[in-house]
Amino acid sequence: MLAKKPLTPRLIDALKPPRKLVWDATVPGFAVRVTDNGAKTFVLVGRFSSRNPTARAIGKVGALSLEDARAKAREWIALVAKGIDPAQAQRDAQRDTLAAICEEYLARRSRELRSIDLIRSMLTRLVLPTLGSRQIADIRRSDVVRLLDRIEDESGPVAANRTCALLGTVMNWYAGRTDDYSSPIIRGMARRREVARDRVLSDEELRAIWQTTTPLGVSNLNAGHPAHCAYIRFLLLTGARRNEAAKMRWSEIADGAWTLPSARNKTGVELVRPLSRGASDIVSGLPRSGEFVFSRTGATALSGLSRFKIELDRASGTEGWVIHDLRRTARSLMSRAGVPSDHAERALGHIIGWVRGVYDRHQYRDEMLLAYEKLSALVAQIVDPQPNVVPIRGQG
Repeated sequence: MLAKKPLTPRLIDALKPPRKLVWDATVPGFAVRVTDNGAKTFVLVGRFSSRNPTARAIGKVGALSLEDARAKAREWIALVAKGIDPAQAQRDAQRDTLAAICEEYLARRSRELRSIDLIRSMLTRLVLPTLGSRQIADIRRSDVVRLLDRIEDESGPVAANRTCALLGTVMNWYAGRTDDYSSPIIRGMARRREVARDRVLSDEELRAIWQTTTPLGVSNLNAGHPAHCAYIRFLLLTGARRNEAAKMRWSEIADGAWTLPSARNKTGVELVRPLSRGASDIVSGLPRSGEFVFSRTGATALSGLSRFKIELDRASGTEGWVIHDLRRTARSLMSRAGVPSDHAERALGHIIGWVRGVYDRHQYRDEMLLAYEKLSALVAQIVDPQPNVVPIRGQG
């Protein structure tokens, strides 16, 4: 082994093979290991679970800073002094992350939960990307509040309420299996009392909203962007959920259809939506400047919907509706246009249950496209009504 030296970032960068181990003069047992191919790893050498000294990898140089590696080494030394193997402590820490606990909850309750796929999808989409790697004992009430605020802004208060209820169920389940854990979720954290909505926009409201969301209409809005206007129209012509469309990527559109991946679908299954000519025209009219279809820059998904909605209501003279009402309105218009109920449900991405859902494997792409074309035609008739006047021919 080489003599100990005070490690510095510059010294570490200069290390070359075939040097094997370079010790740090600051933390006992802490060193950088250099392999024959030049890979560098922070290690701690000590007697862990055996009597012989062993080198345990702390992290790769570059992925972990020198100071963070030193801090981790000191934590491990303190654990060893208490007779605790750091590797076991790390496994225990990974076991108690929110992601691991959610997985155990789903595994143990799978026979009881009728909607386990929806629950898994909600956790995967809304909760785990933000809090999944955190130790459940370290998740504070303020962390949950910030998560719910973000979900409310992006997906609405109903989604935030349901996420809060699901997270509370998982945390209470875990609390019932441990001695000293208490859930941070308390009464009063819900955004508002959830009430079943039945709001369908009237023809007059649709005309006002459509006229306000023309490319020129955005100039009358104090907060908004042409992408916001196109997004509102697209929701009406497809019946898509607000977050599905807001995060739509160009890579999801091909051959006249939009494929919603299972990871972004509330039902947890892939959904292929054939686009009507009206919906295709909206998409093709947007600049292709990045990953996302509806975006100010292309680099990030559409945001600022709450402020835009307030301005849209003011400019159009409509009130008392939420963006999700466009989905219900689209479904009602399909029935009005003579679309069979079964085809309309499939167009909206609803799962057909019972025996039919199991045995009927037809994709219904042509039927869905016809449903969307009828919807688009009816919307065009509503927002731009033509006078029903037939000229009388003179007798010659």
